[in-house]
Amino acid sequence: MPLLKSKTFWATIAIVVIGAIGVRFALQRRAAKPPVQWETTAVDRGRIVARVTATGTLSALVTVQVGSQVSGRIQQLFADFNSPVKKGELIAKIDPQLFQASLEQAKANYAAAKGSLLKAKVQAVQAERDFKRQADLAERKLIAPADFDTAQSNLEAAKAQVEISTGNLQQAKAALNQAKVNMAYTDIYSPTDGVVISRNVDVGQTVAASLSAPTIFVIAEDLRKMQVDTSVAEADVGKLTPGMAATFVVDAFPGERFTGKVRQIRNAAQNVQNVVTYDAVIDVDNSELKLRPGMTANVNFVFANRDGVLRVTNAALRFRPTPEMLSALGMDAKRARSGDSKPFGGGNGAAPPSGASKAGARPDGRGASAEDTPDRRTVWVLRGGLPQSTTIKVGASDGTKTEVVEGALAEGDLVIGDATLAEGAKSARTSLPGAPPGGRGHRPF
Repeated sequence: MPLLKSKTFWATIAIVVIGAIGVRFALQRRAAKPPVQWETTAVDRGRIVARVTATGTLSALVTVQVGSQVSGRIQQLFADFNSPVKKGELIAKIDPQLFQASLEQAKANYAAAKGSLLKAKVQAVQAERDFKRQADLAERKLIAPADFDTAQSNLEAAKAQVEISTGNLQQAKAALNQAKVNMAYTDIYSPTDGVVISRNVDVGQTVAASLSAPTIFVIAEDLRKMQVDTSVAEADVGKLTPGMAATFVVDAFPGERFTGKVRQIRNAAQNVQNVVTYDAVIDVDNSELKLRPGMTANVNFVFANRDGVLRVTNAALRFRPTPEMLSALGMDAKRARSGDSKPFGGGNGAAPPSGASKAGARPDGRGASAEDTPDRRTVWVLRGGLPQSTTIKVGASDGTKTEVVEGALAEGDLVIGDATLAEGAKSARTSLPGAPPGGRGHRPF
Protein backbone atom coordinates (compact mmCIF):
# COMPACT_ATOMS: atom_id res chain seq x y z
CA MET A 1 0.00 0.00 0.00
CA PRO A 2 2.70 2.59 0.83
CA LEU A 3 4.31 1.79 -2.48
CA LEU A 4 1.02 2.26 -4.35
CA LYS A 5 0.42 5.60 -2.63
CA SER A 6 3.93 6.70 -3.53
CA LYS A 7 3.38 5.89 -7.19
CA THR A 8 0.04 7.76 -7.25
CA PHE A 9 1.66 10.79 -5.61
CA TRP A 10 4.47 10.98 -8.13
CA ALA A 11 2.09 10.44 -11.04
CA THR A 12 -0.05 13.33 -9.83
CA ILE A 13 3.03 15.51 -9.50
CA ALA A 14 4.08 14.61 -13.06
CA ILE A 15 0.65 15.47 -14.48
CA VAL A 16 0.65 18.85 -12.70
CA VAL A 17 4.14 19.68 -13.98
CA ILE A 18 3.29 18.69 -17.56
CA GLY A 19 0.10 20.75 -17.42
CA ALA A 20 1.98 23.76 -16.08
CA ILE A 21 4.57 23.45 -18.83
CA GLY A 22 1.79 23.23 -21.48
CA VAL A 23 -0.01 26.30 -20.12
CA ARG A 24 3.22 28.26 -20.04
CA PHE A 25 4.08 27.21 -23.58
CA ALA A 26 0.61 28.22 -24.79
CA LEU A 27 0.85 31.58 -23.04
CA GLN A 28 4.27 32.22 -24.54
CA ARG A 29 3.06 31.26 -28.00
CA ARG A 30 0.03 33.50 -27.64
CA ALA A 31 2.19 36.35 -26.40
CA ALA A 32 4.56 35.88 -29.33
CA LYS A 33 1.74 36.46 -31.85
CA PRO A 34 1.88 40.09 -33.04
CA PRO A 35 -1.13 42.17 -31.97
CA VAL A 36 -1.63 43.54 -35.51
CA GLN A 37 -1.34 41.63 -38.76
CA TRP A 38 -0.07 43.91 -41.55
CA GLU A 39 -0.65 43.44 -45.25
CA THR A 40 2.24 45.12 -47.02
CA THR A 41 3.55 45.57 -50.53
CA ALA A 42 7.01 46.66 -51.56
CA VAL A 43 7.66 49.97 -53.27
CA ASP A 44 9.06 49.21 -56.72
CA ARG A 45 10.04 50.80 -59.98
CA GLY A 46 8.22 50.32 -63.25
CA ARG A 47 5.96 51.83 -65.86
CA ILE A 48 2.96 54.07 -65.20
CA VAL A 49 0.44 54.60 -67.99
CA ALA A 50 -2.27 57.07 -66.94
CA ARG A 51 -5.46 56.95 -68.95
CA VAL A 52 -8.80 58.68 -69.24
CA THR A 53 -11.64 56.44 -70.37
CA ALA A 54 -14.85 57.55 -72.02
CA THR A 55 -17.58 56.30 -74.32
CA GLY A 56 -18.58 57.86 -77.61
CA THR A 57 -20.48 57.40 -80.85
CA LEU A 58 -19.07 57.15 -84.35
CA SER A 59 -20.42 59.41 -87.08
CA ALA A 60 -19.41 60.69 -90.49
CA LEU A 61 -17.49 63.96 -90.64
CA VAL A 62 -20.24 65.56 -92.76
CA THR A 63 -23.81 64.25 -92.68
CA VAL A 64 -26.43 65.95 -94.85
CA GLN A 65 -30.16 65.62 -94.33
CA VAL A 66 -31.92 65.86 -97.67
CA GLY A 67 -35.51 67.09 -97.39
CA SER A 68 -38.35 68.42 -99.51
CA GLN A 69 -39.12 72.11 -99.94
CA VAL A 70 -42.68 71.39 -101.13
CA SER A 71 -45.48 69.11 -99.99
CA GLY A 72 -46.73 66.27 -102.10
CA ARG A 73 -46.76 62.55 -102.79
CA ILE A 74 -43.49 60.72 -103.44
CA GLN A 75 -43.72 59.56 -107.04
CA GLN A 76 -40.30 57.95 -107.50
CA LEU A 77 -37.16 57.15 -105.49
CA PHE A 78 -33.87 56.76 -107.32
CA ALA A 79 -31.66 55.90 -104.30
CA ASP A 80 -31.86 53.50 -101.40
CA PHE A 81 -29.88 52.52 -98.30
CA ASN A 82 -26.10 52.37 -98.94
CA SER A 83 -26.52 53.81 -102.45
CA PRO A 84 -23.53 55.87 -103.62
CA VAL A 85 -24.69 59.20 -105.03
CA LYS A 86 -23.04 62.11 -106.84
CA LYS A 87 -23.62 65.81 -106.36
CA GLY A 88 -26.53 66.94 -108.59
CA GLU A 89 -27.86 63.42 -109.14
CA LEU A 90 -31.66 63.01 -109.13
CA ILE A 91 -32.54 60.88 -106.10
CA ALA A 92 -36.30 61.43 -105.64
CA LYS A 93 -39.31 62.97 -107.40
CA ILE A 94 -42.57 64.36 -105.99
CA ASP A 95 -45.77 64.08 -108.03
CA PRO A 96 -45.74 67.33 -110.10
CA GLN A 97 -49.39 67.43 -111.25
CA LEU A 98 -50.60 70.02 -108.76
CA PHE A 99 -47.53 72.16 -109.31
CA GLN A 100 -47.94 71.87 -113.08
CA ALA A 101 -51.50 73.16 -112.73
CA SER A 102 -50.34 76.05 -110.55
CA LEU A 103 -47.69 76.88 -113.13
CA GLU A 104 -50.27 76.99 -115.95
CA GLN A 105 -52.50 79.23 -113.88
CA ALA A 106 -49.61 81.56 -113.12
CA LYS A 107 -48.81 81.77 -116.82
CA ALA A 108 -52.42 82.69 -117.59
CA ASN A 109 -52.44 85.37 -114.91
CA TYR A 110 -49.23 86.79 -116.28
CA ALA A 111 -50.67 86.95 -119.78
CA ALA A 112 -53.82 88.69 -118.48
CA ALA A 113 -51.70 91.20 -116.59
CA LYS A 114 -49.76 92.00 -119.74
CA GLY A 115 -53.04 92.62 -121.61
CA SER A 116 -54.32 94.88 -118.86
CA LEU A 117 -51.15 96.93 -118.99
CA LEU A 118 -51.41 97.28 -122.75
CA LYS A 119 -55.02 98.43 -122.47
CA ALA A 120 -54.11 100.97 -119.78
CA LYS A 121 -51.36 102.40 -121.96
CA VAL A 122 -53.76 102.81 -124.92
CA GLN A 123 -56.30 104.57 -122.70
CA ALA A 124 -53.59 106.84 -121.38
CA VAL A 125 -52.62 107.85 -124.94
CA GLN A 126 -56.24 108.64 -125.79
CA ALA A 127 -56.65 110.65 -122.59
CA GLU A 128 -53.58 112.70 -123.47
CA ARG A 129 -54.98 113.51 -126.94
CA ASP A 130 -58.32 114.60 -125.44
CA PHE A 131 -56.51 116.79 -122.94
CA LYS A 132 -54.55 118.60 -125.69
CA ARG A 133 -57.70 119.35 -127.70
CA GLN A 134 -59.48 120.65 -124.61
CA ALA A 135 -56.46 122.80 -123.79
CA ASP A 136 -56.55 124.46 -127.26
CA LEU A 137 -60.26 125.20 -126.95
CA ALA A 138 -59.80 126.54 -123.45
CA GLU A 139 -57.17 129.05 -124.68
CA ARG A 140 -59.70 130.43 -127.18
CA LYS A 141 -62.44 130.56 -124.56
CA LEU A 142 -64.54 128.10 -126.53
CA ILE A 143 -65.28 125.65 -123.68
CA ALA A 144 -66.22 125.95 -120.10
CA PRO A 145 -63.43 125.63 -117.51
CA ALA A 146 -65.18 122.57 -116.06
CA ASP A 147 -64.71 120.67 -119.29
CA PHE A 148 -61.00 121.45 -119.27
CA ASP A 149 -60.66 120.24 -115.69
CA THR A 150 -62.45 117.01 -116.60
CA ALA A 151 -60.04 116.32 -119.45
CA GLN A 152 -57.07 116.93 -117.19
CA SER A 153 -58.42 114.55 -114.53
CA ASN A 154 -59.02 111.86 -117.12
CA LEU A 155 -55.41 112.10 -118.26
CA GLU A 156 -54.04 111.75 -114.74
CA ALA A 157 -56.34 108.79 -114.01
CA ALA A 158 -55.16 107.04 -117.19
CA LYS A 159 -51.52 107.47 -116.20
CA ALA A 160 -52.31 106.08 -112.72
CA GLN A 161 -54.00 103.09 -114.31
CA VAL A 162 -50.84 102.40 -116.28
CA GLU A 163 -48.86 102.31 -113.04
CA ILE A 164 -51.41 99.95 -111.47
CA SER A 165 -51.32 97.62 -114.46
CA THR A 166 -47.54 97.63 -114.37
CA GLY A 167 -47.62 96.55 -110.70
CA ASN A 168 -50.13 93.82 -111.46
CA LEU A 169 -47.88 92.55 -114.21
CA GLN A 170 -44.94 92.40 -111.85
CA GLN A 171 -47.02 90.50 -109.30
CA ALA A 172 -48.11 88.03 -111.96
CA LYS A 173 -44.50 87.63 -113.03
CA ALA A 174 -43.43 86.90 -109.44
CA ALA A 175 -46.22 84.35 -109.03
CA LEU A 176 -45.14 82.70 -112.27
CA ASN A 177 -41.54 82.52 -111.07
CA GLN A 178 -42.67 80.99 -107.74
CA ALA A 179 -44.71 78.39 -109.60
CA LYS A 180 -41.65 77.51 -111.68
CA VAL A 181 -39.49 77.20 -108.54
CA ASN A 182 -42.07 74.97 -106.83
CA MET A 183 -42.24 72.88 -109.95
CA ALA A 184 -38.45 72.52 -109.93
CA TYR A 185 -38.52 71.46 -106.24
CA THR A 186 -40.47 68.35 -107.18
CA ASP A 187 -37.15 66.98 -108.42
CA ILE A 188 -34.86 66.31 -105.44
CA TYR A 189 -31.12 66.21 -106.17
CA SER A 190 -28.20 65.10 -104.04
CA PRO A 191 -26.38 68.13 -102.58
CA THR A 192 -23.07 66.29 -102.22
CA ASP A 193 -21.08 63.20 -103.13
CA GLY A 194 -21.55 60.45 -100.58
CA VAL A 195 -23.45 57.37 -99.47
CA VAL A 196 -27.09 57.18 -98.43
CA ILE A 197 -27.14 55.93 -94.83
CA SER A 198 -30.85 56.45 -94.21
CA ARG A 199 -34.07 56.58 -96.25
CA ASN A 200 -37.12 57.81 -94.34
CA VAL A 201 -39.93 57.65 -96.95
CA ASP A 202 -41.43 55.20 -99.43
CA VAL A 203 -43.02 55.64 -102.85
CA GLY A 204 -46.59 56.85 -102.49
CA GLN A 205 -46.02 58.47 -99.11
CA THR A 206 -47.12 62.09 -98.75
CA VAL A 207 -44.67 64.55 -97.23
CA ALA A 208 -45.78 67.85 -95.70
CA ALA A 209 -43.42 70.80 -95.76
CA SER A 210 -45.74 73.34 -94.16
CA LEU A 211 -43.71 73.89 -90.96
CA SER A 212 -40.34 72.22 -91.60
CA ALA A 213 -38.71 70.34 -94.43
CA PRO A 214 -39.31 66.59 -93.98
CA THR A 215 -36.16 64.49 -94.18
CA ILE A 216 -36.19 62.03 -97.08
CA PHE A 217 -32.55 60.86 -97.11
CA VAL A 218 -29.52 61.15 -94.84
CA ILE A 219 -26.29 61.20 -96.83
CA ALA A 220 -22.81 60.75 -95.36
CA GLU A 221 -20.27 62.68 -97.39
CA ASP A 222 -17.28 60.31 -96.95
CA LEU A 223 -17.29 57.22 -94.72
CA ARG A 224 -13.54 56.78 -95.15
CA LYS A 225 -13.06 59.62 -92.66
CA MET A 226 -15.13 59.51 -89.51
CA GLN A 227 -15.21 61.03 -86.05
CA VAL A 228 -16.00 59.89 -82.52
CA ASP A 229 -17.95 62.21 -80.25
CA THR A 230 -17.00 61.20 -76.69
CA SER A 231 -18.50 62.24 -73.38
CA VAL A 232 -15.59 63.08 -71.07
CA ALA A 233 -16.27 63.74 -67.38
CA GLU A 234 -15.53 67.25 -66.16
CA ALA A 235 -12.96 65.86 -63.70
CA ASP A 236 -10.93 64.44 -66.61
CA VAL A 237 -11.42 67.02 -69.36
CA GLY A 238 -8.46 69.08 -68.12
CA LYS A 239 -6.13 66.17 -68.88
CA LEU A 240 -6.96 66.22 -72.61
CA THR A 241 -5.41 68.46 -75.26
CA PRO A 242 -6.05 68.83 -79.00
CA GLY A 243 -3.73 66.60 -81.00
CA MET A 244 -3.56 63.93 -78.29
CA ALA A 245 -3.61 60.34 -79.52
CA ALA A 246 -6.56 58.12 -78.60
CA THR A 247 -7.42 54.46 -79.03
CA PHE A 248 -10.82 52.81 -78.96
CA VAL A 249 -12.59 49.52 -79.50
CA VAL A 250 -16.08 48.75 -80.80
CA ASP A 251 -18.25 45.77 -80.04
CA ALA A 252 -18.32 44.74 -83.70
CA PHE A 253 -14.54 44.11 -83.66
CA PRO A 254 -13.67 43.32 -80.01
CA GLY A 255 -10.19 42.07 -80.84
CA GLU A 256 -9.14 45.10 -82.89
CA ARG A 257 -7.97 48.45 -81.56
CA PHE A 258 -8.52 51.57 -83.65
CA THR A 259 -6.54 54.79 -83.34
CA GLY A 260 -7.43 58.44 -83.75
CA LYS A 261 -6.43 61.95 -82.79
CA VAL A 262 -8.28 64.54 -80.73
CA ARG A 263 -9.39 67.34 -83.04
CA GLN A 264 -11.12 69.59 -80.50
CA ILE A 265 -12.62 69.68 -77.03
CA ARG A 266 -15.89 71.55 -77.26
CA ASN A 267 -16.72 74.13 -74.63
CA ALA A 268 -20.44 73.40 -74.56
CA ALA A 269 -21.21 71.34 -71.45
CA GLN A 270 -23.71 68.49 -71.53
CA ASN A 271 -25.65 68.08 -68.28
CA VAL A 272 -27.52 64.78 -67.93
CA GLN A 273 -28.99 64.08 -64.47
CA ASN A 274 -26.56 66.56 -62.89
CA VAL A 275 -23.58 64.80 -64.51
CA VAL A 276 -21.52 67.29 -66.54
CA THR A 277 -19.54 66.01 -69.52
CA TYR A 278 -17.77 67.60 -72.47
CA ASP A 279 -17.56 66.44 -76.08
CA ALA A 280 -14.04 65.51 -77.19
CA VAL A 281 -14.08 64.99 -80.98
CA ILE A 282 -11.66 62.38 -82.36
CA ASP A 283 -10.76 62.11 -86.04
CA VAL A 284 -10.56 58.50 -87.26
CA ASP A 285 -9.24 57.01 -90.48
CA ASN A 286 -11.74 54.47 -91.83
CA SER A 287 -10.03 53.54 -95.08
CA GLU A 288 -11.08 49.89 -94.72
CA LEU A 289 -14.72 50.94 -94.15
CA LYS A 290 -15.04 48.67 -91.11
CA LEU A 291 -16.51 51.35 -88.88
CA ARG A 292 -20.13 52.38 -89.34
CA PRO A 293 -22.06 55.44 -88.16
CA GLY A 294 -23.74 54.96 -84.82
CA MET A 295 -21.30 52.41 -83.39
CA THR A 296 -20.45 52.79 -79.71
CA ALA A 297 -16.73 53.31 -79.04
CA ASN A 298 -14.94 52.70 -75.74
CA VAL A 299 -12.14 55.26 -75.85
CA ASN A 300 -8.82 55.48 -73.98
CA PHE A 301 -6.81 58.71 -73.83
CA VAL A 302 -3.20 58.24 -72.60
CA PHE A 303 -2.12 61.50 -70.95
CA ALA A 304 0.96 60.18 -69.12
CA ASN A 305 3.37 57.36 -70.01
CA ARG A 306 6.44 57.08 -67.79
CA ASP A 307 9.01 54.28 -67.47
CA GLY A 308 11.22 53.43 -64.50
CA VAL A 309 9.39 55.55 -61.94
CA LEU A 310 9.00 54.79 -58.23
CA ARG A 311 5.57 53.27 -57.67
CA VAL A 312 3.32 52.74 -54.65
CA THR A 313 0.01 50.88 -54.58
CA ASN A 314 -3.18 52.90 -54.41
CA ALA A 315 -4.32 50.78 -51.45
CA ALA A 316 -1.40 52.20 -49.46
CA LEU A 317 -2.56 55.73 -50.26
CA ARG A 318 -5.98 54.94 -48.82
CA PHE A 319 -4.90 53.06 -45.68
CA ARG A 320 -5.17 54.69 -42.23
CA PRO A 321 -4.56 52.68 -38.99
CA THR A 322 -7.28 52.79 -36.36
CA PRO A 323 -6.53 54.21 -32.91
CA GLU A 324 -7.07 50.67 -31.55
CA MET A 325 -4.22 49.33 -33.68
CA LEU A 326 -1.87 52.07 -32.53
CA SER A 327 -2.89 51.50 -28.91
CA ALA A 328 -2.24 47.76 -29.23
CA LEU A 329 1.29 48.60 -30.36
CA GLY A 330 1.83 50.99 -27.47
CA MET A 331 1.67 54.05 -29.73
CA ASP A 332 -0.18 57.24 -28.87
CA ALA A 333 -2.90 57.77 -31.50
CA LYS A 334 -2.72 61.56 -31.24
CA ARG A 335 1.05 61.62 -31.56
CA ALA A 336 0.88 59.19 -34.48
CA ARG A 337 -1.59 61.44 -36.26
CA SER A 338 0.77 64.36 -35.73
CA GLY A 339 3.59 62.47 -37.40
CA ASP A 340 5.33 61.04 -34.27
CA SER A 341 5.40 57.23 -34.37
CA LYS A 342 7.34 56.67 -31.09
CA PRO A 343 5.78 54.18 -28.66
CA PHE A 344 4.92 55.57 -25.26
CA GLY A 345 5.38 54.37 -21.68
CA GLY A 346 7.03 51.00 -22.20
CA GLY A 347 4.69 49.71 -24.86
CA ASN A 348 5.13 46.29 -26.37
CA GLY A 349 6.51 47.60 -29.65
CA ALA A 350 10.16 48.25 -30.46
CA ALA A 351 11.35 51.82 -30.82
CA PRO A 352 11.34 53.12 -34.39
CA PRO A 353 14.57 53.81 -36.18
CA SER A 354 16.56 56.93 -35.42
CA GLY A 355 15.10 60.04 -37.02
CA ALA A 356 11.74 58.40 -37.74
CA SER A 357 9.77 60.30 -35.13
CA LYS A 358 9.18 63.23 -37.47
CA ALA A 359 9.36 61.41 -40.77
CA GLY A 360 5.67 61.98 -41.28
CA ALA A 361 5.87 65.71 -40.64
CA ARG A 362 5.34 67.96 -43.61
CA PRO A 363 7.76 70.67 -44.68
CA ASP A 364 5.28 73.35 -43.65
CA GLY A 365 5.11 71.99 -40.10
CA ARG A 366 1.82 70.13 -40.39
CA GLY A 367 1.65 66.49 -39.38
CA ALA A 368 1.20 63.64 -41.79
CA SER A 369 -2.35 63.15 -40.57
CA ALA A 370 -3.38 66.53 -41.90
CA GLU A 371 -5.88 66.36 -44.73
CA ASP A 372 -4.32 65.09 -47.93
CA THR A 373 -4.22 67.22 -51.07
CA PRO A 374 -4.45 65.92 -54.65
CA ASP A 375 -0.65 65.90 -55.01
CA ARG A 376 0.36 65.29 -51.36
CA ARG A 377 -0.64 61.98 -49.79
CA THR A 378 0.16 60.15 -46.56
CA VAL A 379 1.35 56.53 -46.58
CA TRP A 380 2.23 54.22 -43.69
CA VAL A 381 5.51 52.32 -43.91
CA LEU A 382 6.38 49.29 -41.79
CA ARG A 383 9.80 49.94 -40.24
CA GLY A 384 11.15 47.95 -37.30
CA GLY A 385 7.80 46.20 -36.94
CA LEU A 386 5.98 49.49 -36.34
CA PRO A 387 3.91 51.62 -38.73
CA GLN A 388 5.37 54.99 -39.55
CA SER A 389 3.57 57.70 -41.51
CA THR A 390 5.26 59.74 -44.18
CA THR A 391 4.05 62.30 -46.72
CA ILE A 392 4.86 61.91 -50.39
CA LYS A 393 4.18 63.87 -53.53
CA VAL A 394 2.35 61.77 -56.08
CA GLY A 395 2.15 62.00 -59.85
CA ALA A 396 0.36 59.95 -62.48
CA SER A 397 -1.72 56.89 -61.59
CA ASP A 398 -2.89 53.92 -63.65
CA GLY A 399 -5.66 53.02 -61.21
CA THR A 400 -3.62 50.38 -59.38
CA LYS A 401 -0.29 52.06 -58.69
CA THR A 402 0.73 55.70 -58.40
CA GLU A 403 3.99 57.44 -59.22
CA VAL A 404 6.00 58.79 -56.28
CA VAL A 405 7.49 62.13 -57.33
CA GLU A 406 9.23 62.95 -54.04
CA GLY A 407 9.17 61.86 -50.40
CA ALA A 408 10.89 59.61 -47.85
CA LEU A 409 10.24 56.38 -49.72
CA ALA A 410 12.78 54.13 -51.39
CA GLU A 411 12.57 51.06 -53.56
CA GLY A 412 11.91 48.01 -51.38
CA ASP A 413 10.14 49.88 -48.54
CA LEU A 414 7.11 47.98 -47.24
CA VAL A 415 4.00 50.15 -47.39
CA ILE A 416 0.88 49.06 -45.54
CA GLY A 417 -2.24 48.47 -47.63
CA ASP A 418 -4.40 46.81 -44.96
CA ALA A 419 -4.22 45.55 -41.38
CA THR A 420 -6.15 43.28 -38.99
CA LEU A 421 -6.19 43.53 -35.19
CA ALA A 422 -5.45 40.18 -33.51
CA GLU A 423 -8.16 38.56 -31.38
CA GLY A 424 -6.13 38.84 -28.20
CA ALA A 425 -5.47 42.51 -28.82
CA LYS A 426 -9.19 43.05 -29.49
CA SER A 427 -10.22 41.61 -26.14
CA ALA A 428 -7.52 43.48 -24.25
CA ARG A 429 -7.79 46.85 -25.97
CA THR A 430 -8.99 49.96 -24.22
CA SER A 431 -12.14 51.45 -25.69
CA LEU A 432 -11.21 54.68 -27.46
CA PRO A 433 -13.71 57.46 -28.26
CA GLY A 434 -14.69 57.50 -31.90
CA ALA A 435 -13.02 54.15 -32.69
CA PRO A 436 -14.87 52.22 -35.38
CA PRO A 437 -16.02 48.65 -34.74
CA GLY A 438 -13.78 45.85 -35.95
CA GLY A 439 -10.05 45.78 -36.35
CA ARG A 440 -9.38 46.86 -39.91
CA GLY A 441 -7.73 50.11 -40.86
CA HIS A 442 -9.63 53.10 -42.15
CA ARG A 443 -9.92 53.30 -45.91
CA PRO A 444 -11.29 56.73 -46.68
CA PHE A 445 -12.43 57.12 -50.28
